[in-house]
Amino acid sequence: MILIPLTRLIYRPRIEGRANVPMDGPIIIASNHLSFIDSIAIPVAAPRRVHFLAKSSYFEGTSLKGRFVANFMRAVGAIPVRRGAGQAALDALDAQRKLLDQGLAVALYPEGTRSTDGRLYKGRTGVAFLALQTGAKVVPVGVIGTDKAMPVGASMPKIGSKVTIRFGEPLDLSHHGAANSGRARRGATDEIMAAIHALSEQELAGVYNEVPAQGTIEKIKQALPHERR
Repeated sequence: MILIPLTRLIYRPRIEGRANVPMDGPIIIASNHLSFIDSIAIPVAAPRRVHFLAKSSYFEGTSLKGRFVANFMRAVGAIPVRRGAGQAALDALDAQRKLLDQGLAVALYPEGTRSTDGRLYKGRTGVAFLALQTGAKVVPVGVIGTDKAMPVGASMPKIGSKVTIRFGEPLDLSHHGAANSGRARRGATDEIMAAIHALSEQELAGVYNEVPAQGTIEKIKQALPHERR
């Protein structure tokens, strides 16, 4: 009740297409990812409460600053999760599915991690999997200027920076097929990314946003065709 109106007042983001966000029922907000503050800008701009997964470390600080960050993250709808591959990734997907089963709105980044060069990277199929599995519609979002408002390494967003959040029309992805079909997941993901690209107007990278492989085995794994969740 306090933090979100205050944040809007101080930073005055430009918000477009809020009417495209359904006010009830399960939805997935799928956005490009340029800055840490994307996870603040989207809940601040959305017309309904949005939940997203955040690193559990944001909720574990014991200092005055750490407690403020934890309370702020909870206030904007963040849910702590342990990050990682394997079981941790499956647990994260399961947490998001449970939120959608409750009819809530969740926000996800199909690119998987922040773009450090401003380009839009290929989408991973986890968002499409959730949409096809739960029947939730996907609202594509393009965030613009958050990387300038809070670059990597900055401790606070710059006041006066121009930030735009564009909500696109909801996507019904059911025509792609079942969630257990790799072809359906890939087609639905590509549709989501095309909608995000139209909103964000970023240059397309054409590749996945991955940490450079360390060692011969990891390089071979990245070179082999496989589905990125």
